[in-house]
Amino acid sequence: MGELRVDFSYNNSEPFFIVFSKANAETLIGNESTRETNHSVVTEFVLIGLSDSQELQIFLFAFFFIFFVGIVFGNLLIVITVTSDSHLHSPMYFLLANLSFIDLSLSSVTAPKMIADFFSKRKVISLKGCLAQIFLLHFFGGSELVTLIAMGFDRYVAICKNLRYTTIMCSNVCIGIVVAAWGVGFLHSVSQLAFAVNLPFCGPNKVDSFYCDLPRVIKLACADTYRLDIMVLANSGILTVCSFVLLIISYTIILMTIQRRPSDRSPKALSTLTAHITVVLLFFGPCIFIYAWPFPTKSLDKFLAVVYSVVTPLLNPIIYTLRNTEMKIAMRQICTNFISCF
Repeated sequence: MGELRVDFSYNNSEPFFIVFSKANAETLIGNESTRETNHSVVTEFVLIGLSDSQELQIFLFAFFFIFFVGIVFGNLLIVITVTSDSHLHSPMYFLLANLSFIDLSLSSVTAPKMIADFFSKRKVISLKGCLAQIFLLHFFGGSELVTLIAMGFDRYVAICKNLRYTTIMCSNVCIGIVVAAWGVGFLHSVSQLAFAVNLPFCGPNKVDSFYCDLPRVIKLACADTYRLDIMVLANSGILTVCSFVLLIISYTIILMTIQRRPSDRSPKALSTLTAHITVVLLFFGPCIFIYAWPFPTKSLDKFLAVVYSVVTPLLNPIIYTLRNTEMKIAMRQICTNFISCF
């Protein structure tokens, strides 16, 4: 009693036994069980969220729900206004409508689940859902990056090459820019997803955020991710920083050009330019800290993630509306026509 006898004989050879004590047998079985557990495949991730406080989560739910309604209403209003008003059928407003659609899509990737999770005891997302978030986040983010560069180029041509503006920014060029923006976003997203799709996840599954993103998810992989971190930095971080520097240089040239122009044209140009620069700072600022900053801080990263995915998509339509008289008049007309239908 208390012994385990294991027969290791082979075919018709002499029987060969190894005898284990009961304690040793239990240890052997326990170690094997632990080994299987440690190599189990992760099928879902747990999102830590923004706060554990129930009272604060109720406040955050109301706060972000109002924000998301504003994002949907504001960006859709810009798209509808630009589409329906013939006076706004110009390259600048065409790119603005595309930017609003991207902002709406970008926010829809993360905000609805974040809002729903405020009342969930377990904030979970499947592995496939997590990868889908990573893909869509970088798809729309890459498209917005190219669109902002295109809008900067549009302002450069309008102010610095104003006599050739209609020739350079023709309809074919505008359509090509939008197609290129979506194409670059797709290629950037596929390259990001290629890093994560084959990673082995067999251990911790808690993502310290309210959505999945590559820098956070790769930290949970059961593999050495040093080279992967470098690839992410090169793909997202350097691309973001270089694009930001390019835009800052172009806007500096535009400002210098405006200073040499007659004063009657400067106020409108400066107003439009200020709106563009504000939007660029709101988009690129968080992106640089999230993807290129070498010393990440969890609390700061969460705050910047909220700015990037929720606050910026709401502020963009507000900034462009408040700074643009033509947009305000056209929006007022759209709202008046809509109310008159009832």
